[in-house]
Amino acid sequence: MSEQPLDGAVALVTGASSGIGAATARRLAREGAAVALVARRRDRLDQVASDIAKLGGHAVAVEADITEPERAEDAVQDTLDRLGRLDILVNNAGIMLLNPALHTTIEEWDRMISLNVAALLHITHAAVPHLIYAASTSPRQVADLVNVSSTAGRASRPGSSVYALTKSGLNAFTESLRQELFSEHVRVSAVAPDVVDTELVNHLSDTIRDAARRQIAGIEALRPEDIADAISYIVTRERRVAVNEMLIRAGDQAW
Repeated sequence: MSEQPLDGAVALVTGASSGIGAATARRLAREGAAVALVARRRDRLDQVASDIAKLGGHAVAVEADITEPERAEDAVQDTLDRLGRLDILVNNAGIMLLNPALHTTIEEWDRMISLNVAALLHITHAAVPHLIYAASTSPRQVADLVNVSSTAGRASRPGSSVYALTKSGLNAFTESLRQELFSEHVRVSAVAPDVVDTELVNHLSDTIRDAARRQIAGIEALRPEDIADAISYIVTRERRVAVNEMLIRAGDQAW
């Protein structure tokens, strides 16, 4: 087999049991990385790991609820114990619960903040020292941290107030962290997709889900693999290149 861009590298992908996370894990494995698959659904993780193995790659399932700080730390340590290092972190885990403030519940808001913000902070805090070490010791001489954001982090719409809050906050966190870590040769990037055909809408109420589908009627949604391509592009650049932010809309999307 010919040499791949990420040969010898180890990636940890959160939310890897489906959608963008699973597609990204498969793509990074195809580029030569060993991949730690982190999510709560063990059966789905095992399936993704099996798919990667069938393609000649290597992946391990790490079942973890990273909304709990200790479990996030354990997930990073499990990755190190089983794969030896950590060169790439992809923070993909997230949930979108759309509702007007008048008709939502505080539990829905708390769920989004817990997964979209707190979990990302927990896993990032645990991973950063190891990314710095990887950048200083690997042949590539660079490490990567990629946060999956959303166009909701740029433009807020009715019914998406707290979801937009979590993604705009993610963007600010990403930029601040980028400035902190660039001198350590850890690149920090945000990828912001819009309409992607994933399970994200399955968490919405029937009424909101139907309204969302009407809004995107006539638009050919992006596929998870399209976002995985973008993430792969970012992390396979030469050390001199840092892609700080990437905004990805469907080709026929006007708004």
